This record gives sequence, C-alpha cells and structure tokens, in this order.
Amino acid sequence: MPYVSSSWVRLPVMLAGAASFVLLGTGAANAHVKWFCAFDVAGQPRGLEQVLCTDFELLTGLALVCLMFGCLAEGTPLGTAILNALDRATAAVRDNSALIVRAVVGFFLVSLWNLGGIILTPELKTDIAWIPWLQLAMAAGLLWKRTLPLTAAGIVFLFGLAVWNYGAFHLADYPVFLGVAAFLALTAFDRTLFGQRPIDVVRIAAAITLMWASVEKWAYPHWTDPLIAAKPAMTMGASPELFMQAAGVIEFTLAFALIWTPLVRRASAIILTAVFVSAILEFGKVDAIGHSGIIAVLIAIAADDARVPATRRDVVLTPVYYASALMLFLGVYYFAHGVLYGSNYGIGASMTGLPVI
Repeated sequence: MPYVSSSWVRLPVMLAGAASFVLLGTGAANAHVKWFCAFDVAGQPRGLEQVLCTDFELLTGLALVCLMFGCLAEGTPLGTAILNALDRATAAVRDNSALIVRAVVGFFLVSLWNLGGIILTPELKTDIAWIPWLQLAMAAGLLWKRTLPLTAAGIVFLFGLAVWNYGAFHLADYPVFLGVAAFLALTAFDRTLFGQRPIDVVRIAAAITLMWASVEKWAYPHWTDPLIAAKPAMTMGASPELFMQAAGVIEFTLAFALIWTPLVRRASAIILTAVFVSAILEFGKVDAIGHSGIIAVLIAIAADDARVPATRRDVVLTPVYYASALMLFLGVYYFAHGVLYGSNYGIGASMTGLPVI
C-alpha cells in the first residue's frame, strides 16, 4: 500500500469536525469564556510558535477555500438566486432593523440595571451605585429617535469608564459597543460616517470584535479547560487542543467574512446568529444578556440588501486580505500584550519595564 501523508488523512476529518462544530456545536467557542471561567489578561499567552502549527495552517487553508468558494458562487446565477431569496425572506427585518437593534439594546440595558454592579459586560464589575440607574436612563433614551445620541454617548462613557478601570487591552474585546453607539447616533441624524452607512459601521465593529476574540482562543486555550471538563461532549471527539484551534479559526473566518462580499457576509451573519443563539441554550441567562446586542446586529447584517457585484478580483484577493488580517490581529495582539504586560516570547521583550495598564 502506498504511503499517505498523515496531513492529508487529517484534512477531511478536520473539515468534517469544523463543519459539525459550526452547525451543531454549542461549546466553549460560542460563549464568552471570561463570563464563565477564571482568566488572567496579564498572564503569559501561548507562544506564536505553538499557535502557528501544522494543524493551524491546515485549518486556515481550509477556511480560505470556503471563503473563495463563497466568492465564486456569488457571481453565478445560483448566488444571485440565493441573494434574491434572502432579500424576500428578510424584508420585514430589513424594514425594521433599526427598531430591532434599539429594542434589543434596550433589553440589554434594562437587564444590566436589574442585575446591578456591571459595566456593559458580565465580567466588568463595579460598585458605583449610580451606574445601573444610568443604564436604565440610557434604555429610556432608546424610545425616541431624538434621544438616541444620548444613549450613544452613555455607551461611549461606560466604555471609557471600563477602559479606565480594566485597561485598554481588556476592552479591546468589545469595540462592538462603540459600533452600536455609532449606529444609534448616525441613525438619529440620518447620516453616514465617511460614506459608511450605520449598518456598515457596526458591521465592521462586530468583525473586529470577533477577530480579536478568536486570537484570544489561540493565545489562552487553557481558559476554556473548565468548560471542556464540565461538558466534554462539546469537542465532538477532538482533542481540546485541536478543538480550540478550530474554534478560533472558524470564529476568525466568519468574522472576516462580515467585511467581505454581500453573500459571504450575509451567510456569515446567519451562521454566527445560529451559533450565538445555540450558546444561550447551553449557558443560559448570562449569555443571553451579554450577547443580545451582537445578535441583533448580526440579524440586521443578514437582512441588509446592499449589493456590490462580486468579481473574479474578489476571489483572487481573498487570500491576500485574509492572510493580512490574520497577521495584523496576531501581530497587534501579541505586540500590545508584550508592551503592556511584558513577555518572553520575543515580541515586546525589550519593553518589559513599562508600567502595566
């Protein structure tokens, strides 16, 4: 029997596992691990030489194939038919997308008021008594279009307060809040931001949020060990190591897809919505509250019917932009961590004397 490389044997297995995870999995990749497990942002992340392993390269290569296939399909009659079907199915949502975002953000803010002691997300604790009441007032501001900028300003203020208390690196997990604030303000004034519609601004913010979070899965896979130990079935037979690599690659790819061509980004938004909703069934009320805003944003993205005809150039440039985004987020994450907290993995090693933020 001729020799078959183990890499080629593992490739279809990894593809099947990744597809099953996206469609059926509700494990650690779907819930925000900082809400359920102990974590240490200043702790030593896994070295890049460990992240950029053979399995990682195979998974990212597989992701690129899927992205390029989506771009190819977009320019065909089948792709056009799918977009037309999506337009018809999401017409009601599209007509009321701003109202849906306002309603869900209102639910989110009222929930924070009810829980108390939280700045925007469950792990950002505070003992400032007036913050819950500010969040309730911000929820009231969503009732009228003219007061949307006040709610937007409140979100920016709370984000800044969280940065002051927890550091910019920690809050790099949540630029989607700034995107939501921009969405509300731009909607109130019927304006664009440098030619970008409100939905485009929040879409980009959501993509950045999820791409950054995916790097965290590679840098700190051990944070999820308690969840995997409690729910071993979530790995679907894969090792925790491979599972977290695949989870990060899938999340990064779907996030990148949000800033790509219309069919690709709408399909990504639908998949991500299904993933986040399935996580709520597994992790309950905290996950429902914490992810409610981004779910509303993803639904609005899935309903957005703006089209720019896909071309062969999009297909050819997909690997370039994907690889560039991957290198950018990995590089910025590790460099920033090295500068702020010190490191022994090469990047920022000479800056360990800087104060911790």
